[in-house]
Amino acid sequence: MPQHLLTHFSDYISRQRLFDPAQKILLAVSGGVDSIAMAWLFKQAGYAAGIAHCNFQLRAAESAQDEAFVKQVAAALELPFHSVRFDTNAYVEAHRVTIQVAARELRYEWLEQVRAAEGYAYIATAHHMQDSVETALMNFTKGTGIAGLHGILPKQEKIIRPLLFTEKATLVAYAALHNITFREDSSNITDKYTRNYYRHQVIPRLQEAFPGAVRNMAATIERIKEAEHLYQEAVERHRKRLLFREGDTWKVPVGKLQQSIPLQTIAWELFRPFGCSSAQVQQVLSLLDSESGRYVETTTHRVIRNRQWLLITPLAMEAAPLVVIDADTPHVHFGGGQLRIRQQERGATPIPTAAAMAWLDAAQVAYPMILRKWKQGDYFYPLGMPRKKKISRFLIDQKLSLPQKENVWVLESNKRIVWIVGMRIDDRVKITPKTKVILSIEWMP
Repeated sequence: MPQHLLTHFSDYISRQRLFDPAQKILLAVSGGVDSIAMAWLFKQAGYAAGIAHCNFQLRAAESAQDEAFVKQVAAALELPFHSVRFDTNAYVEAHRVTIQVAARELRYEWLEQVRAAEGYAYIATAHHMQDSVETALMNFTKGTGIAGLHGILPKQEKIIRPLLFTEKATLVAYAALHNITFREDSSNITDKYTRNYYRHQVIPRLQEAFPGAVRNMAATIERIKEAEHLYQEAVERHRKRLLFREGDTWKVPVGKLQQSIPLQTIAWELFRPFGCSSAQVQQVLSLLDSESGRYVETTTHRVIRNRQWLLITPLAMEAAPLVVIDADTPHVHFGGGQLRIRQQERGATPIPTAAAMAWLDAAQVAYPMILRKWKQGDYFYPLGMPRKKKISRFLIDQKLSLPQKENVWVLESNKRIVWIVGMRIDDRVKITPKTKVILSIEWMP
């Protein structure tokens, strides 16, 4: 097949509609056989291209030699050459990521910058059939669901993979047939990286047992890609039936979810976008049979059982600040809305009963007042009650959901809570016959 590789290459690009032959493509070239073969194929096919090389400076002199070699290849092929050197180890330290993640982030960010600045239509990487099979197998073992089984896609936004149709062995044979030299990255030899383990240990064992394993799996991957379209259409219908948004909160009706078939798959697709791992799906489903208040935390959200709903709320990113209110402050903006504050002489006006209005005896309130989120251990004397009550218990009695409880603010004066904002004032600061001046506070959410 090496002698027919160029024909198959052009046919694949046309069939997948990867790019218009008149467009200019930026080739990501490391110096290995895959990317070098890709550069030669682009040249032989007559496509306009440029070569880009990243030097991650992780292998001392070897990295510099790779850069020099790729520059020579670009000159031999008469293609524009772009290169960059990264302090990858410094990036790892600064961002606390693995070397693999650092290299990928640095690489694609820089390639996109070059693509946009130099007028290239797409960035081409040299991923081949075996890379796609390795990806699908790795995703299968990680439990990513059907979306992870389509392997590497031939086109994603500005990235194209024009070699997915062919195997690694064919690229090596093509290089040998045309006396094309290339360099081997020594880091590809070790099995300490997950992908290399699959490449050197898993795939060869499968090929020994089933000589056509890679091509057979690649064919299955293609069928999975098509099946995924049907799958996603069905998933979207379930999302519309089960997922409802109210502000920052998403709601799932418990009864409808319990009756859904297939439950595990539907639950996985519903909660996966909210940071839920495959291992946590069963924990979330256990909430269907739990009492209100139980919850499961994912990496980004909290899934809470609240009566007949599962509520999905984002995790708080930081603690709410304290707001200090001085005597001359007429208007306060805060995380829960705004307060309008004024003093007035007591007259014949009836005391308002709306929860958003608090009328307090000004003589019982000391400045500065503190506006803050409530916390465990807080208590007050609810209006009309002679005994104190924990705010946590009061909120339970009000039948608030966990997200609603987390958004409750209190107004504090002289280290005592005088108002649960928008809900109840403290009995100790209420209006009495002796009140002369009223402190009027209006809450506007």
